[in-house]
Amino acid sequence: MRARIFKPARNAMTSGMAKTRKWVLEYAQGSSREVDPLMGWTSSDDTQTQVRLRFDSKEAALSYAEAHGIDAQVVEPHERKANIRARGYGENFATDRRGPWTH
Repeated sequence: MRARIFKPARNAMTSGMAKTRKWVLEYAQGSSREVDPLMGWTSSDDTQTQVRLRFDSKEAALSYAEAHGIDAQVVEPHERKANIRARGYGENFATDRRGPWTH
């Protein structure tokens, strides 16, 4: 059984970092998907791909994989630089602004 351990990236539609703090163990697809001839839905007999386990640390995920005989591959996250402005959101409405504010 193959799996990958990774730290999910943030949602591209938001600037928030929700659901990116924990490490995820996700199983690789074991069998191919098939199209149901009647409904046209895509299905598979492999239910392991539906399982996503979340862990507080990479070491906890690795120890779980070792204990259960799972061949896990770790994908290291790309850390992003924090986007923190000096005066924050209130700077948009500052009365001591040096130049005119435009879009």
